[in-house]
Amino acid sequence: MTTATPFTLPVWVAAAARAGLEVLLEAEGIPAAGASSGVSREVQPLELLEPPGVELVPVEGASSLGDGQALGMARCDPGDGLDLTRGLLVWVRASWWDPPQGAEPPQRLRLEAGEGLGVLAATRTLCLSAYARRLLEVNLLPLVPAGRGLQLQLVFPRGRELAGRTSNEAFGVVEGLALIGTQAVVQRSASPDRLQECLEALRQWPHSPSPADLVLVIGENGLDLAPRLGLPAHLLLKAGNWLGPLIVAAAEAGVERLLLFGYHGKLIKLAGGIFHTHHHLADGRAEVLTALAALEGLAGPPLERLFAAPTVEAALAGLRELDAPLSARIEARLALAIEVRSQAYLARYGRFPMRIGAALFDRQRQLRVAGPCGRELLEAFRHGLG
Repeated sequence: MTTATPFTLPVWVAAAARAGLEVLLEAEGIPAAGASSGVSREVQPLELLEPPGVELVPVEGASSLGDGQALGMARCDPGDGLDLTRGLLVWVRASWWDPPQGAEPPQRLRLEAGEGLGVLAATRTLCLSAYARRLLEVNLLPLVPAGRGLQLQLVFPRGRELAGRTSNEAFGVVEGLALIGTQAVVQRSASPDRLQECLEALRQWPHSPSPADLVLVIGENGLDLAPRLGLPAHLLLKAGNWLGPLIVAAAEAGVERLLLFGYHGKLIKLAGGIFHTHHHLADGRAEVLTALAALEGLAGPPLERLFAAPTVEAALAGLRELDAPLSARIEARLALAIEVRSQAYLARYGRFPMRIGAALFDRQRQLRVAGPCGRELLEAFRHGLG
């Protein structure tokens, strides 16, 4: 199966869920305005939201499980390019439940993590983006009879296996794949096509609501977290790995205040002068962190252990256990180095008035540190300050 549009994982989940819901409705003889007939259930009409519009999304099928339950199935097709979700089978077990009296529509949908769905290690809750939940609510709740609720158990049969090939665990997500897509269409962070898409977005930036301000977000985790921290959605642009060209393009587009927002294990490369952050191109994270730590006075065996740590996250955690104030100083030095090196990178290409700040989060999706300019921009963007 190859679809014309490369859909993200939340879209395939929503399609499978809708197919299962239709089976539940048919079993009770409940008419559902807008539901597809049994003949055409192999495709599901979904309102994609991001971008808006209805698209027909293929599904594998749906079947009654008896006892008020049904199973919808879809198979993920992310389009061309390397993507570990290619061919991933998605199961959604749908059943009715009775919501509390007076509940608003969002409380009429209850989601449960089945096998292969990632959960947050700290809370054991399903790792789900706001977009994924909203996609389900918009496409399912209008079909649910008044006064009733819908329960969905989401299952990725190979999710646990595939999660071992991702950085999920680095962000505190365990037992499966996170459902964190923020839009309907797959975007390739490392591909030249993705770079061109970002460059085109920046060419249009002077016509945006806030043309002088921009937040370049690295990765889906950052794109999901940024609005939760109060950063306005209209300022966000997912940057992927092509940070150097995008910093220059932002300046050429007239951006005056740029915030780099991403996981510290990714943005640390900028502190070492590496402005394409894909790991296949260059790394240097251990070397950068060790150099910064040495500048703060760390030496001997502790410095050697820092260099040998398997990840930036593990290295910083070890530092905090050893000497929390020292760790905080090193992180502050890291954020400042990212800002300084980014400003220096921009200066190679011309004289621009753009100021660059950096804000870094950790694997628990907690804002960890920001540079001097980053703190100023975070405050300004959150509160709409000019």
